[in-house]
Amino acid sequence: MPRLKKSLPHVVLLSYLLVILFPFLFVLFSSVKKDNNAIALNPFGIPKEFAFSNYVEAWVNAKISTYFFNSLYISVLASVVSILLASMFAFAVTRMRQGKWNGILFSLVLVGMLIPNNALMLPIYTIVRKLHILNTHWALIIPYIANAIPFTIIILAAFMRSLPSEIEEAAVMDGLKAPGIFARIIVPLTVPAMVTVFIVNFLGNWNEFLLANYFLSNDELRTLPVGMVQFRDQYQMNYAQMSAGIVYSVLPVIIIYAILQEKIIEGVTAGSVKG
Repeated sequence: MPRLKKSLPHVVLLSYLLVILFPFLFVLFSSVKKDNNAIALNPFGIPKEFAFSNYVEAWVNAKISTYFFNSLYISVLASVVSILLASMFAFAVTRMRQGKWNGILFSLVLVGMLIPNNALMLPIYTIVRKLHILNTHWALIIPYIANAIPFTIIILAAFMRSLPSEIEEAAVMDGLKAPGIFARIIVPLTVPAMVTVFIVNFLGNWNEFLLANYFLSNDELRTLPVGMVQFRDQYQMNYAQMSAGIVYSVLPVIIIYAILQEKIIEGVTAGSVKG
């Protein structure tokens, strides 16, 4: 009976994992099947004959390579810039003594979290059009940065508050001023939290569809989510190549998690304990 109680949570978690992975396995198997007919005849089974040419055709002929690199550099650039700006703001409101202004500015950031993104669609479009950057990648990069800053500030500020003040006192004794303390002391200690928010922001930018669909009209500028919607062959939807494109869209996320998983866990847990 005690052994059953110990194994029950593992059984439940394993069952949950299988449910989560099942759609991805379906896509993975479909991506190496010959055509729609092979998928229809054996939708959930392992293909008898693997057609890896789907990946080549999706990458070259269906412009997945163009959509992929557009999404990659836009997502990375917006995530990095948002972390840079948010980390400086979080340092100012948590580690620098500005009196009432710290609380006021941080409250304004919280207000930014309360506004639904869809409600900002029309104002963002108006601003982008007046800046004459419509149908350019800047029409996505700037809104992505602005949208990520409130969440990033809140996470980084919570982490920075957990750092002991003695570190800064020692740095001041060594002659460092605010910029030096931020660059040499705070940023290296905040790397785990930065990695965590980078992953969250990157995923949000990578999967964003609404702004990318309305603000970009040239096909060579499209991002991967929009390009996948446009992904059709001459007569009908090619589900085998579509599945290959979906695998391409998931691949960067899997790689990032595999490389940075320790930093992600450290960033999630470290800020919860005062040092």
